[in-house]
Amino acid sequence: MTGLAKRLLRQSLAVAVLLVSAAETDASFAASQLCYRGINLSGAEYGDRSGVPGTNYTYPSEDTVRYFANKGMNVVRLPFRWERLQPVLGQPLDGMELQRLKDAVDLIQKHGMAVVLDPHNFGYYDKDQLTQAPATDLAFGDFWARLAVEFDNQKGVFFGLMNEPHDIKAPDWLEAANTAIRSIRTVGARNLILVPGTNWTGAHSWAADVLGGGANGTVMLGVKDPLDFYAFEFHQYLDADSSGTHPVCDGTDSAKRGLSDVTDWLRKNGKRGFLGEFGIAASDGCLDGLKQVLDVMNTNSDVWLGWSYWAAGDWWPPEEPLNVQPHNGRDKPQMKVLTDGLSRKVSLAPSCAVVKPTK
Repeated sequence: MTGLAKRLLRQSLAVAVLLVSAAETDASFAASQLCYRGINLSGAEYGDRSGVPGTNYTYPSEDTVRYFANKGMNVVRLPFRWERLQPVLGQPLDGMELQRLKDAVDLIQKHGMAVVLDPHNFGYYDKDQLTQAPATDLAFGDFWARLAVEFDNQKGVFFGLMNEPHDIKAPDWLEAANTAIRSIRTVGARNLILVPGTNWTGAHSWAADVLGGGANGTVMLGVKDPLDFYAFEFHQYLDADSSGTHPVCDGTDSAKRGLSDVTDWLRKNGKRGFLGEFGIAASDGCLDGLKQVLDVMNTNSDVWLGWSYWAAGDWWPPEEPLNVQPHNGRDKPQMKVLTDGLSRKVSLAPSCAVVKPTK
């Protein structure tokens, strides 16, 4: 090979290296998607403990599960009642109700979706507040030990400790949460755990000491998990009082600010978050607010694992403002915003690679 030929070869190789490098750079800046994006399928938490399945409460039907799976969603947050699953504190789970729960989990996973198990009790067992006898920390830990054994290490089954604890001071709730986590790990379950804060686990109030005893943002840093395999669960609605009970979105700015602050808190403390509930009515202003909420998470996928919209379910009335259950074969307007981009082939966020125990 002549000297000229060698120089031309070296130049060609150099250009090839530059092209590969540029391609890698482009890939590194490509949009990344959150690990989990899905829906709350409400219904199994309806009624009181004596409710009759199919009459007073219901688990999701296959048609409903299939609809949301076909939209590209990959996680279902599944609410149910603690009292119905464990009729007597400290005693075995009810076999028939447990089987209904297992059947629902199997159905959801049949359609390729993960499941968040959600005792939807707001920090109470019947009318007894969690951390107070008889609903003590130990009773809560016993419940989670029994439930964890039934789903231990089942791929794609996550444990949401409790829906929206409230009227409980943060240190008291922390002790209950740590008792449950310890119980889950003691029975050998390595599933991902979602840990809420007290005060309805609102993102907007995460830094506020509402009840005395300290703010969630300070106290909940005391979560102890021997596997370090948990994320914090937040809820955030867009009405003025962040309750999700009004068909307006006059609290959008506050909600976005709260989510942005929580994002900074997660990053600063090396934690991960999951937005377990958020929902809007179908007005133009609310749809724009929904886009803003999704943008916060989409642009911070290094700390957000994902979200589950509130809500849908076979028995949800069509006139319910936040409802995205299809009616007469037609999608609700919110679904266009929620599913925008779900079918695009976009790389998963780097944090998705570590959604597994670290020890």
